[in-house]
Parts: sequence; C-alpha cells; structure tokens
Amino acid sequence: MPTTMKGPGLFLAQFAGDAAPFNSLPSITKWAAGLGYKGVQIPTWDARLFDLEKAASSKAYCDEVKGICADAGVEITELSTHLQGQLVAVHPAYDAQMDGFAPPSVHNNPAARQKWAVEQMKFGAKASRNLGLNASVSFTGSLAFPYLYPFPQRPAGLIEEAFGELGKRWKPILDVYEDNGVDVGYEIHPSEDVFDGATFEMFLDAVGGHKRCNINYDPSHFLLQQLDYLEFIDIYHERIKAFHVKDAEFNPTGRQGVYSGYQSWTNRAGRFRSLGDGQVDFGGIFSKLTQYDYDSWAVLEWECCLKHPEDGAAEGAPFIQHHIIRVTEKAFDDFAAGTTDKKLLRAMMGI
Repeated sequence: MPTTMKGPGLFLAQFAGDAAPFNSLPSITKWAAGLGYKGVQIPTWDARLFDLEKAASSKAYCDEVKGICADAGVEITELSTHLQGQLVAVHPAYDAQMDGFAPPSVHNNPAARQKWAVEQMKFGAKASRNLGLNASVSFTGSLAFPYLYPFPQRPAGLIEEAFGELGKRWKPILDVYEDNGVDVGYEIHPSEDVFDGATFEMFLDAVGGHKRCNINYDPSHFLLQQLDYLEFIDIYHERIKAFHVKDAEFNPTGRQGVYSGYQSWTNRAGRFRSLGDGQVDFGGIFSKLTQYDYDSWAVLEWECCLKHPEDGAAEGAPFIQHHIIRVTEKAFDDFAAGTTDKKLLRAMMGI
C-alpha cells in the first residue's frame, strides 16, 4: 500500500539561539508546533537542545527527549550530525575553519579532532536507535575538494586515493549504523567530496555499496550547480532516505556564473532563498518522490540571504503541507474497470 510523505518538519539548527524560545528543546519545539510543524530535526552538536553522548548511552534520556517533543506536539524526524560528519575528513586547507565545529580540547590537533568526530558519529547511530529512528542526516567531509577544478592538472590517482581514504574512514562508521538499524542520509553538498551524483557513486563504491550509505536530498545545492535535480530522483530514488526542502535561485550575469565571483550571499548569482521565493520546482520534486513511494519526512532547512528566519519558518510549514501529495488508494479509471474474462481477452486479440 503506497504511503503519504510525512511533514512538515523543521530543521532546528538555523533557529537555535540564546534567547527564548530558541534556547531550549521544550520551548523551541512548542514554537515550531505553533507554526504548524509536525516534526523537528535535531542538531546533535547544540548542547542547548540535545546531549548526543548521553542519548547514545541512556534510553531513559531519549524517552525524556521524545516526551518533550510529544508534549509540544511534534515528532523527531532525524538526528543531524552534519558538523561531526564534516570533521571525519578535513583537508588541511580548512583546518582553521573547521576547528570551530569541534570542542576546544581538540583545536589545533587534526588527528584528535578526527577521532572525536568518528566517536560522535557512532554516538549518532546509538542515539538514533534509542530514539526509535531509522535514519539520520550528515556530511561526508572532504579531502579532494580543493582540487575540484582540473587545472593545474591533477596528478594521476589523486581523486582515487582521496575517495579510497574517505571509504576507509566511513566504512567502520557505517557498520555501526548497520548494527543499530539506522541509515545515514548524506547531504550532497559543494565543499564535501560528495557534491553530485557522480561523486556519490564514487563514494558508494569506496564503502563497498554499503546498505546504510544513503542520501539526504536537497535540491537547492543542485540548482546552484545546474544539475538536473528531477532526473537525480529518477536515478537515485532507492537511496533517498531524507529530504531537506530548501529553495534557491540562479541568475547568471555577464559578470558571474556558477562560481559567483567571491561575492557575498546577497550579491551572488546563486543564492539560497526562503521557500517559494526561489526557482526550485517543488511541484515536480514532490510528485517524483511520491511516484517512487518516498514515505519519510519533508523537512524545511531555512537559509535565505534576504528574508527574516522567523518569517521563513512561518511560511515554510503551509508551503510544505500544500505540496505533500496524499497518495490515492484507487486508480482514477477504476469506475470503468470490468471483470476478467479470459475468453473475452483472447477474442479481443483474435486468438
């Protein structure tokens, strides 16, 4: 029996803050529910909202977290380990920037930071299981991204070596997710080594086609690199286990294109926008995902260079609800159907 997509959900990362109602899980979930959201995606690095290590070891704590959400009127959609996943693989060019994603105790120590990130990822698997979740969302990190453009000419074998190392780092982590019955939906994203379909296939090969290596589908990143995000669903729908509903626009000029000339977000040719303000064909996306029986959550990730986040959140819930297709339980032409008569069938074909 086909099932209807769940939603709307809200990724809390961009809204968490030090002021109420954004500074605690009870208050932010009540705020989200008040806007019409039915689920929340929890950023596991934000101690104001969630204690990942405690959740990995304590079913009682997870039951408490689920109770807080239920009291507010929402479910947990997934746990997000984007920042920790990013730190599983970091090119040295990004060391200074990436230290901010980790605790001070591992700053200026890439090996210790990477070890911490791997442990965090494993906590994510166990915490998801304790919460009764079957999917999570994350990043792959990157070792090859500084060499994205093929000039200067890359040495032969550089990309293969990078993805081989990425696979070695992620395969043991994915095995822990398998042990806990949880998928990892990697957000396919520029600055990660996995930024399009071709690189996802390379990564999937590197982890041996691992069952738990899956996709968090976010069309905004595809529009900004001019990838066919609808055909992407046709190709990879079996691996899509999570969905970030995020809008974007691409307006090339005589001065800038896909790379956007080092400009600020407001002045870029490619910009993230609030839902409905960009160019993403969400009608096509929701239809495609429904066609392939995607039955998990549609989660708003708000990022916009112009609109206030609280306005974006308020508009996002009805936007997603409007696009969710309630799956029909009958064919539109059932009224014209007749009973099967084998003799008639053969007569219709003259046999």
